[in-house]
Amino acid sequence: MNDPGPPRSDWTVVDQGWGRRAVDFATLSELANCREYVALHHKLALDEGVRLLDVACGSGLALELAHLRGALCSGIDASARLVSVARDRNPSADVRVGDMHALPWGEASFDVVTSFRGVWGTTATAVAEIGRVLVPGGRVGITVWGHIKASPGAWALAPFLLADATKVENQAAMVALGRPGVGEELLARYGFVDIQRVDVPFVWEFTDPETYARAISSTGPAYEAIQNAGEAAFTDAAVAEATRHLRDGLPLRAEIAVVGYLARKPNLS
Repeated sequence: MNDPGPPRSDWTVVDQGWGRRAVDFATLSELANCREYVALHHKLALDEGVRLLDVACGSGLALELAHLRGALCSGIDASARLVSVARDRNPSADVRVGDMHALPWGEASFDVVTSFRGVWGTTATAVAEIGRVLVPGGRVGITVWGHIKASPGAWALAPFLLADATKVENQAAMVALGRPGVGEELLARYGFVDIQRVDVPFVWEFTDPETYARAISSTGPAYEAIQNAGEAAFTDAAVAEATRHLRDGLPLRAEIAVVGYLARKPNLS
């Protein structure tokens, strides 16, 4: 989940950024994704007995919520430390450490595949593997960041811009799938049909600027910014940004545009 990933040959380095504070991510950051997870599960009409794979499953909250709907869950993530949390949350699920470009399951293993901001413009060929492991007629649901700059909560992502220029450019390439037509073209290129683009609710809420700073510090983009600017500078910038958005008697709130794509693998002729 939330895993942009490096080039395929170096996928294991994801754990450096996303896994270094796995418990903080699971308990301070990922909980805010519930709206996104529940909304996509609803649109996919997850039901009892559906065999589901979550690609870039992170610390496994989406798997846990899918299990509550009766799904038979599997997941994969490149971060071993996030997978440890996901397994703890989902003792009955098959959760593995691995590369989403080489999924360790056979063809036609799943009825539904999801990925919550885990497939990006920079890792788009993972869609071929998603198609391979889906049964004919199986469904896919993925989410990506939408129009961030137009989002009222865009401020909450601003500290990530402290990364060096090359990595900031890569972040822009990653979110390209949220542009109109881009995600649809990608899914069609890999043979998916009945493609729909939908808006997905996403809101970060935090008690105070310090909690916000600690939460976003647990993410991969924050790690890139911290590598460039240093831990103290990143935290100071995050706290200062959040302080400008405090509201008396209300939580910090950052509503950010997220786009979902729903599609289906064609049935056999």
